[in-house]
Amino acid sequence: MARIPFNKPFIVGKELYNIAQAVINGWLAGDGRFTAACHRLLEERYGIPKALLTHSCTAALEMTALLCEVGPGDEVIMPSYTFVSTANAFVLRGAQPRFVDIRPDTLNLDENLIEDAINEHTKVIVPVHYAGVGCEMDTIMTLAGKHGLYVVEDAAQALGAKYRGRYLGTFGELGCFSFHETKNLISGEGGALAVNSSELEEKAEILRQKGTNRAEFLRGEVDKYTWVAVGSSFLPSEIVAAFLLAQLENEEMINTKRMALWRTYHEALADLEEEGCLGRPRWPQHCSPNAHLYYILTADSDERQALIKHLAERDIVAVFHYVPLHSSPMGQRMGYRAGDLPVTEEMSARILRLPLYYELTESEVLRVTEAIREFYRG
Repeated sequence: MARIPFNKPFIVGKELYNIAQAVINGWLAGDGRFTAACHRLLEERYGIPKALLTHSCTAALEMTALLCEVGPGDEVIMPSYTFVSTANAFVLRGAQPRFVDIRPDTLNLDENLIEDAINEHTKVIVPVHYAGVGCEMDTIMTLAGKHGLYVVEDAAQALGAKYRGRYLGTFGELGCFSFHETKNLISGEGGALAVNSSELEEKAEILRQKGTNRAEFLRGEVDKYTWVAVGSSFLPSEIVAAFLLAQLENEEMINTKRMALWRTYHEALADLEEEGCLGRPRWPQHCSPNAHLYYILTADSDERQALIKHLAERDIVAVFHYVPLHSSPMGQRMGYRAGDLPVTEEMSARILRLPLYYELTESEVLRVTEAIREFYRG
């Protein structure tokens, strides 16, 4: 039997043709016509006031730290159960992450614990929409308004997912998306910043273009561009944008297939959950996930490791996810200790992510679920 990897990059349309056209057009640097087309599509489809492609979601997050003017002495509330970029973006500016525990159902930031973490040093709240399931944005936005805080949505996994009928990444002043090869829509590396505050639009354009007004120059609004503020190079090349545009144009087809595969997993594992063997993903009715990933929850880390080994022996690659940031060497140097975030620690020890990618077939999904069934019933 062929090996089933955890993830596999894919092509669905004109990706390679677009790249060739970018070369023929003679423009491979950033902010050419393919980048502009991606911006328009993101803005029109998702209701983003100003979309800006970046070379990664990490870059988008780093832009938010600069846009929110985060600095030494500031604190940023976020979950510990997230990718390191969520924290690094703000630590790079001298801020301190204030880690808050997650909910056991969605694995998202527990909105009921946020207010107790707010103090005079708090500058930003960063909800991370895990697995494309929305955090409780109504509560988070209310708290942010009450305390005068920025909200930066880490929507790396959540493009196309909704909360109460509205796309994730459009609630806070800023939202960040990823097009890494493990995401629903891919460009190898790549990201986007959603600027949802009109007050930050011009500042974001300048920051992204090395601190210059080059965006105005490209639009013909000035006859030359120059250094006008602090900035860096956050834009991707046209090669990345050209590949991404083809993926964006086929989003419905891609996500329809992913959702079908996701449902096959969910239905095939229902009996094992009913028998108490494992846990399946859960989400509130007012959330509409995007089938970014499918995971199960094992009894503990030992069982998870045994299941990983069992699947590997059958040429199936399944992986766990984040090591909680508060328990990492950096987190410990910041004063965090084991036991500080009990739900985060429990869930991170139990979660197992199963293969899910565009070219995966239904029969392969059933092969994975049958191997899991064999493990628990064998």
